[in-house]
Amino acid sequence: MVKSGYLWVSLDRSHKHGLYDLLYIDSNGNGHLNDETALAAYRIDQDNSYFGPVKVIFEIEDGPVTYHLNFRFYSYNVNRRLYASSGGWYEGDITVGGAKKHCVLFDYNANGAFDDKSLEANECDRIRIGNKDSQDARFVGNYIEVDGVLYRPEVARDGAYIKLTEAKDARFADIRLPESITEFSAGGENGLFILKPEKGAGSLPVGKYRINYWAIKRKDEKGTQWEMRGTGFYKTGLFDITVDKKTELSIGEPIVSTLKAQIKEGAYYFRFDMKGRDNERIELTRNGVRPQAPKLHIKSADGRYDRTFSFEYG
Repeated sequence: MVKSGYLWVSLDRSHKHGLYDLLYIDSNGNGHLNDETALAAYRIDQDNSYFGPVKVIFEIEDGPVTYHLNFRFYSYNVNRRLYASSGGWYEGDITVGGAKKHCVLFDYNANGAFDDKSLEANECDRIRIGNKDSQDARFVGNYIEVDGVLYRPEVARDGAYIKLTEAKDARFADIRLPESITEFSAGGENGLFILKPEKGAGSLPVGKYRINYWAIKRKDEKGTQWEMRGTGFYKTGLFDITVDKKTELSIGEPIVSTLKAQIKEGAYYFRFDMKGRDNERIELTRNGVRPQAPKLHIKSADGRYDRTFSFEYG
């Protein structure tokens, strides 16, 4: 959103010792800090300083655009990190297919633009279209599905407007999943899609994707609803949807359950973990709530030591 592609940010402190509590930012995008005034932290704790919302003005072809950022500066020993997040979003009602919908547009990666598309989930922006209290945010991409209809969104780079055009000419191809999968989500530059496959069959617009999550829902003999979900496909889970072949994904079961034991300074440490086929993280819920942590039973060969311990989350 600025010619240089970045904004200078500098941290200082009002006292010789202590946390950094002053922040300078090139708020007018002219490449300099000598015309800026320091912004004092609104909150300081043991290791963090918080700033914002900080106003930044972007000069673009249509005129100036006001933007806001929030910052958190973390400092502990030699470890220092500056986190930036968007301090604002666009929100309002739009008409889709003759019906009024509430639309919210987020600059997810806090780079000033609202139209970023990417194969990586943390590099694309977010859009939400539906009821005002909806939490169903999708990736900004080439497509978005609203009430079962596929649209091509046109999002202004500065977030000032959004236009939807029905994607009647979109090309789809088949995807095949294990029949145990009851819900599947994948995203990329095409956007974010959530499928509920019928006997493992589904379809997606042609393009490149990364798995967002998969889920398996089952009821036990007592009617208890269990759900197992695989998430965390940050470096794995890539696949292509092409018109000339059916894409098959080997996801879901079996799940690998591991128990790691370590002795350190005379004390034993145990770690229980569950991973999927691509080393993805496994989440397990019982009637929508995470069940109690599993127990560990230790018994010596001669039976003299026999105790049961409870794991704790965290």
